[in-house]
Amino acid sequence: MKKVIRRNSTSRILGIGLALMLSFTTTLFAQDQQGDPAAGKSLFNTYCAACHNLDRRMTGPALRGVGDKHDREWLHAWVKNSQALIKSGDEEANKLWDEYKPSVMTAFPQLSDQDIDNIIAYTMAPKEEKKPTDAGAGTATAQNGGSGGVGNEIILGALVLVFGVLVVMLFLVNKTLRRIAAVNGVEFPEKEERMPLWRAFVKNQFLVLVSVVFLLLASAYFAFGYLMQVGVDQGYQPIQPIHFSHKIHAGDNKIDCKYCHSSARTSKTSGIPSLNVCMNCHKSIPEVAEETGGAEYSKEFYDGEIAKLYKAVGWDVQNQQYTGETEPVKWVRIHNLPDFAYFNHSQHVTVGRIACQECHGPVQEMEILHQEAPLTMGWCINCHRKTNVKMEGNEYYTKIHDELSKKYGVEELTAAQLGGIECAKCHY
Repeated sequence: MKKVIRRNSTSRILGIGLALMLSFTTTLFAQDQQGDPAAGKSLFNTYCAACHNLDRRMTGPALRGVGDKHDREWLHAWVKNSQALIKSGDEEANKLWDEYKPSVMTAFPQLSDQDIDNIIAYTMAPKEEKKPTDAGAGTATAQNGGSGGVGNEIILGALVLVFGVLVVMLFLVNKTLRRIAAVNGVEFPEKEERMPLWRAFVKNQFLVLVSVVFLLLASAYFAFGYLMQVGVDQGYQPIQPIHFSHKIHAGDNKIDCKYCHSSARTSKTSGIPSLNVCMNCHKSIPEVAEETGGAEYSKEFYDGEIAKLYKAVGWDVQNQQYTGETEPVKWVRIHNLPDFAYFNHSQHVTVGRIACQECHGPVQEMEILHQEAPLTMGWCINCHRKTNVKMEGNEYYTKIHDELSKKYGVEELTAAQLGGIECAKCHY
């Protein structure tokens, strides 16, 4: 009997332990199935954000709450290989294909089921409501000059009032003293008339001659300086019809200048990028990130400029298609050389390997682009005199370099020594 009791007790303990383990495992499995929204956000931004938005249709559908719209196993199969699911005849997959074709969703076989569950968990998070800012209150406080201090205008007004009172008091004191002096018979000595300064100056012929020569030289100097600035637009910073921030594109996002100005590699001009180049990215970027906006330009301002781009190219955000109704954008040219001066971008960018910033300044820091350099002949000549020709891997200049380096007795040649300051190089 005792052995039977022990056997039953042991079986009961094992059964309870097994049940607890199964329960714990099921709980963990359920948690894994639910996914990690934080990890899902990172995966979403890496793999999905180019074509999908949580709350807006883009190249693909909006994904907010996608876990409630489709079966989880179906989502796993769709993300890993949507085209295979479509070819299998799946009704749900073909319905999506008919709605969004010819846009083909990229297959992500490298994503595990857990990765996809994490992404689904991120899409299931409720939409965050924007909290009202205190900008209005801060503005009101600033306009009222602050509730706890005295405004600068009040202090300035008080000082002006005190100064006025002192002037009046001095006038009255002077007047009173003169009356007392008159009563006591005090006489004031009369001032002797002196020759006016201008008459004394006219009588001194040497001073007149020196002054005339000085005025003539000064006038010639300022006239020459003024005439030399004709056509020099250094600092020119026009307002463009669509605000384009080089700071955001070239600075924050580190987009290479030659991605947009691709003709600078092979052409005389750098070219103005067509709006189709802009749409390569902005087809999937209808708004900027929250942290992009600042005190000077808000997020709403940047989003409005993207909307101008869409209107110009005729892009329907809701239906994700071109309408065919386009509008020209009248960009304002900033850098402009006179017709008699020849400049070739490809010669400097491709052959000379000169960075764009050498001539255009730190464009990656400019919110609104301006002309950094004067672009005068003297400025170009000085650059040619100090800039060495880059010879590494440049067979075109090898023979010329060998001959001229012996002539000048130097190891490296400047552009000037290579003929870069000859008149016919830029004027012909």
